[in-house]
Amino acid sequence: MARDEINAFLGSGTDYQGKLNFQGAVRIDGNFNGEVESEGTLVVGREAKVEGVLRVGQLVLSGRVTGEVYAAEKAVLHKTANLQGNLVTPTLVVEEGAVLEGRVTMSSSSSSATETETEEIS
Repeated sequence: MARDEINAFLGSGTDYQGKLNFQGAVRIDGNFNGEVESEGTLVVGREAKVEGVLRVGQLVLSGRVTGEVYAAEKAVLHKTANLQGNLVTPTLVVEEGAVLEGRVTMSSSSSSATETETEEIS
């Protein structure tokens, strides 16, 4: 149960630039520009705008992400999600209405993208 708890929260109206490392789960509802690195879960809220390179265990996206996303376990794009960029993940869940523009690579290991199938989404 503790794994599902939010450890940190960047609320709406927050602007942050830099590098974010965390354990557990973090929710962003503001603006973030930089790098995120974690084995945990990153939750991007509906009003959030995130730009940069994301390396996380799981991504739960309701807002906007621009950049490179590496989700080691799973990526979930809710109907309000907008992902502009490349996504590497073994499991992808996309709700109707979500926008995904870029390249999706699905493999059992996010680090071995050379021998996986790649599909262009537009």
